[in-house]
Amino acid sequence: MSAESHYLNALEALEEGDRELARTEAKAATSIDNEHIEAWSVYVDSSLPPQGSPPNMVQAGRALAGIKHIVALEPSRVDMWLRGGRIMADDLGMLHDALHWWQDCLNHNPDDVTPVVEMASILADMGEYEMASQRLQSILNDNMDVGMTQFRKINSLLQLVKQAATQQQEDIFRPEQRRHNGWGAIQQKMKKPPMSENFLFLVSTVPFLLLVFLLAPRMAQGGWFAFCLNTIVILLIVTVGMRNAKRWFQIVNRPAFNLLRAMNFEASTGYTVVPEDVRTSVLYMYIMQRKPLAWQERMLKIIDKGSSLPNSWRARYPSFTTTALVDNVEEDTANADLQAYEDE
Repeated sequence: MSAESHYLNALEALEEGDRELARTEAKAATSIDNEHIEAWSVYVDSSLPPQGSPPNMVQAGRALAGIKHIVALEPSRVDMWLRGGRIMADDLGMLHDALHWWQDCLNHNPDDVTPVVEMASILADMGEYEMASQRLQSILNDNMDVGMTQFRKINSLLQLVKQAATQQQEDIFRPEQRRHNGWGAIQQKMKKPPMSENFLFLVSTVPFLLLVFLLAPRMAQGGWFAFCLNTIVILLIVTVGMRNAKRWFQIVNRPAFNLLRAMNFEASTGYTVVPEDVRTSVLYMYIMQRKPLAWQERMLKIIDKGSSLPNSWRARYPSFTTTALVDNVEEDTANADLQAYEDE
């Protein structure tokens, strides 16, 4: 059979919901014609579960392997770059690899703002606020076209970066620093799950709203003016309460956000830094259960391997002008558990 015949069989099987047959036929097509982009696209689609279901580690690895082939053949496929970047960062937690992925995308598509926004978002999650700020500033310097959705994300990132700029560098949590004060704060709060923003909102607003409702009957004698004043007061209380709840949510749950950063650090580097007592805590399990399935499976492999962070470890970032690495002194172990799927 020809590659086109296998591709058509794969397409038909995918439409009928037989994803395993579709993947097998698509793989057969690409084995005959390694540059059959449509067959690679079917391979990616059939490797992932139906929309709405989270992929496991095997499925994410297979899909990522197919996406890499597609962008190698057709670098202008920003949709595939986006899909691969999301699988790397969101599903598998490979943040460092995602940075290089997006820089490579930018090298092939220099006028597209998506890679820059994605890199800034990842850098902010990693606590590299200065680098994130530089990426966002490059959007303005290069006069890139920004859509409404991207504008909202950029604005949100700018607010985060500005807020972080008020902190001292030593106050920014670095998981690789074993004696950072953030570890002590995590151990103090690790026996409880984080407080929800809704709970903080209720605690900060309900007492004042009850007071307004108690005074409402007396104010009702004032007619429409009193009614309007009462409505304005309620809106003001709710607005201030929402703003305070958002700010307190960040402050009260800072240990939880620090632990999340440490867990992302482990997933990104393949090395373990979280102490054992923290790893078995309520807070750790709360965060772990809310991570994607593929992320959890890959994280368990990293934990089982138990490779401690070397003293000589240094982060590897793109140069942000080329795809060259910056002083990569340690072999990256984060991809080892995916290689079998990518070589399939």
